[in-house]
Amino acid sequence: MTISSRFPHPSGQNTKHTFKPRSFLPVRQNSLWKIETGVVRIVTWHEDGTLVTLGVWGAGDIVGQAFSKVEPYQIESLTKVEATILPLEGWFPLTDVMLAHIQQAEELMVIRSYKTVEIMLIKLLAWLGKKFGREVETGHLIDLRLTHQDIADMLNSTRVTITRILTQLEEQGLISRLPLHRIVLKQEELWHYEI
Repeated sequence: MTISSRFPHPSGQNTKHTFKPRSFLPVRQNSLWKIETGVVRIVTWHEDGTLVTLGVWGAGDIVGQAFSKVEPYQIESLTKVEATILPLEGWFPLTDVMLAHIQQAEELMVIRSYKTVEIMLIKLLAWLGKKFGREVETGHLIDLRLTHQDIADMLNSTRVTITRILTQLEEQGLISRLPLHRIVLKQEELWHYEI
């Protein structure tokens, strides 16, 4: 569920900030970020340094540490991002935003619950395609520059395993890989993949 611009800040003084890909949005205790354009991911890590992706958010979504008890907590831009700072106090009902966070957490939990990394990867690609994809002549383009390591982090897997499975999916004709880490889903084949 995407939160639209129906929740403008009452002062009307929204200042957009621009972030380059792979940069971090400052985390502030008393404010949130509204993503105007681009895609971010929320990450934390285990004591051993293992990165954990908590969510992936796009245009219209609202993110911030106020929604989480996780420490450490970082917001990383996956693409060029424009975002607006929103003060926490008194500007909109948090119900819709909280609902969007809960729903995404549940969707990612279900994806990560499959028994094999292959099925988790197929489900993740389908989810990313629905949330961030667009139709192209050859299928459904996930126009995010996700490295194999980014995908591995989302699934708690290894880069080597993800590379191997992506190669298999490409050989089976379920996906096409484009330059700059972009993937085209062959929808009909992927949606009907036998689990």
